[in-house]
Amino acid sequence: MVEALILLVGLLLGVALAFAVRRGSDEKRPSGRRILFPYVGSHLSISALDAALRIAHIEDATLVPAYLAPVPMTLPLQAPIPSSCEAAFELQEAIEQRAAAAHVPVDGRIGRGRTVRHALRQLLAEEPYDRIVVAAATAHTDGLSAGDVSDSRARGRRLRRPCPSARCPTTSSTASATAR
Repeated sequence: MVEALILLVGLLLGVALAFAVRRGSDEKRPSGRRILFPYVGSHLSISALDAALRIAHIEDATLVPAYLAPVPMTLPLQAPIPSSCEAAFELQEAIEQRAAAAHVPVDGRIGRGRTVRHALRQLLAEEPYDRIVVAAATAHTDGLSAGDVSDSRARGRRLRRPCPSARCPTTSSTASATAR
């Protein structure tokens, strides 16, 4: 009787171990690719976040949501800013919940700078990203202006590879040469 019980327990443990190993191998591992999702203010653009999550899911990438916190000139750049961080943590929690539902890994950041542009430049200078998904400012959501993004891209953005949607406009001479 005791031998049968030991055999049954061993069998159950073997089956449980097999399921655990199988489930662990089915989970997707991040590919090392990183998608930067900078955000500002106290409201998120859900459509921009969903777009970033879809891209990250398809590319097996890690989403890097980064709250851009402007630091007043009267304070040192590394000074704590509790009012900004409170909003950032609430939004970060919402992003992480949506990312978990989409099965996308998250690596959150808080970018600091004298302005939103400066904070974005600081983030881009610290590490490379494969893509950047930016929410535009609208009447209903906070976001970045075209100047914030174009200024940062012009000053040495650090993308691992060029983004296909960020093509330079062609001149008439290059357009005629490519049409041949």
